[in-house]
Amino acid sequence: MSNDNSKQADRKKPLRSQAWFGRQDKMGFYYRSFLKNSGTPQDRFEGRPVIGICNTWSELTPCNAHFRVIAEHVRQGVLDAGGYPLEFPVSSLGEVTMRPTAMLFRNLASMDVEEAIRAHPLDGVVLLMGCDKTTPALLMGAASADLPTIGVSGGPQLRGVYRGQIIGSGTNIISMSEQLRAGEITLAEFHEAEAAMNRSAGSCMTMGTASTMASMVEALGIGLPENAAIPAADARRNLLARMSGRRIVEMVGEDLKPSDILTRAAFENAIRTLAAIGGSTNAVVHLLAIAGRLGVELSLDDFDRLCRDVHCLVDLMPSGRFLMEDFYYAGGLPAVLRALGERGLLHKDAPTVNGKTLWQNVESAPNWNSEVITPFETPFKTEAGIAILTGNLAPNGAVIKPSAASPELMRHTGRAVVFESVEEMHDAVDDESLDIDASCIMVLKNCGPKGYPGMAEVGNMPLPAKLLRQGVRDMIRISDARMSGTAYGTVVLHVAPEATVGGPLALVKNGDMITLDVTARSLHLHVSDEELATRRAAWTPPKPHAARGYQKLYVDHVLQADRGVDFDFLVGRSGSPVPRDNH
Repeated sequence: MSNDNSKQADRKKPLRSQAWFGRQDKMGFYYRSFLKNSGTPQDRFEGRPVIGICNTWSELTPCNAHFRVIAEHVRQGVLDAGGYPLEFPVSSLGEVTMRPTAMLFRNLASMDVEEAIRAHPLDGVVLLMGCDKTTPALLMGAASADLPTIGVSGGPQLRGVYRGQIIGSGTNIISMSEQLRAGEITLAEFHEAEAAMNRSAGSCMTMGTASTMASMVEALGIGLPENAAIPAADARRNLLARMSGRRIVEMVGEDLKPSDILTRAAFENAIRTLAAIGGSTNAVVHLLAIAGRLGVELSLDDFDRLCRDVHCLVDLMPSGRFLMEDFYYAGGLPAVLRALGERGLLHKDAPTVNGKTLWQNVESAPNWNSEVITPFETPFKTEAGIAILTGNLAPNGAVIKPSAASPELMRHTGRAVVFESVEEMHDAVDDESLDIDASCIMVLKNCGPKGYPGMAEVGNMPLPAKLLRQGVRDMIRISDARMSGTAYGTVVLHVAPEATVGGPLALVKNGDMITLDVTARSLHLHVSDEELATRRAAWTPPKPHAARGYQKLYVDHVLQADRGVDFDFLVGRSGSPVPRDNH
């Protein structure tokens, strides 16, 4: 990447793996001999870069179930380039099956990745990631370890097709479940759509969190061009994996590390890309956490400032009509990045893992379908990226995704209908006696990082059945929770501080008036400071969720949403010194 003397000097330093395999003593015998039981020849240990293939394959994570095949293509690429590939497993986080929420375990998986990299004789790492939390978890762990790293996403599923209509994962799950609750479709039709929606390997084919984070990998420069959108079933996904295996060997020779790629400029590029693709609100907490691992200063203010002048260019569910397969055929993320760069909205000289700058990768990128990827001059939605709200209800910030919201609700005052927990909400939402109408604002408490715990995707509360039958399809919903990137609606999320730690959200009562004003970036509770002080004096914190184990560790150390929901003891740079010998 650089011709300066210090970089040349770095290239000549011994491979990290030689601290294990280059020894000609008792411990060298020990380290090499056990790997020879698989038929490994001696020359594999003699100066070849050892590349770890960090695999989140699991049958419990359906989005990542094809990763054995992807890993084999990475392996072949590493061998092509003269490296020594060694695959290793780490925790696999499947949003589909994990309870109470995969987010509870993101930080745990990141620790697994970091310590696995640090503890083993690795010179570089290829990260295989797909389902929502595997991408940030692996990036966080690898950023902390800071060895040469390249990310390979598993790719989205093929389009869902039901009775001739295109349907998208998550987005149509929500809409069809509400149709079922409203009596508009039968249970048999509901079951038929389930199979029609998920018809190939891969992650959600909407612009949900998985596809958003795959886009962040590409925009940050930590993955090869086109990483974001190639469908999982497309042979070009396997080719990208193989080329990533080749490239990581070269990166080891260049000593090109995450800290060289994931700079402040890279994160600013990613934030603007997030706005342009109508990406998931979950990317906010994940980008904050990844930046924190590298010591890069990033805040919610940066998201609001950088997103304000960016239009949503991509007409994809949940904000629009199309799916990731269409996005890839239209030109994928390179076409979006080119559009941003031509408007001066990118740091064009940001380095990437393929040795080129971001702009060199995309300056000639074509746009084959201007319906899917709209021109900046005639965008799908204007200035509709992530918006950060503040006010007396969210002193440290809250998040809303305007591209997925109803325009008529972007400035609205309504009466609060309050639920103290997600269980209370589910018990009450279909009660015909619930005092609620379409002008009300639904408020959910105690679902933040410490409150759930894990900050589950419950912020897009289901609308009351009686209102669905009246034709209501959106209402303002406010919580300290997250929502799936596949979800839609006028939903205010990540309210900080959360209710469980005594944030103002904890003090809201039924009947309070709340004003949401997205243009003014304001979320205001119409209750006097004196009344709030009285309520605070009477407030009692919820009982702790756990007295032992990982959940206790989580609740004791997790940071708030505005700081990325990471653990306080994981923030900051650490690197990968060779551990002490065990003999």
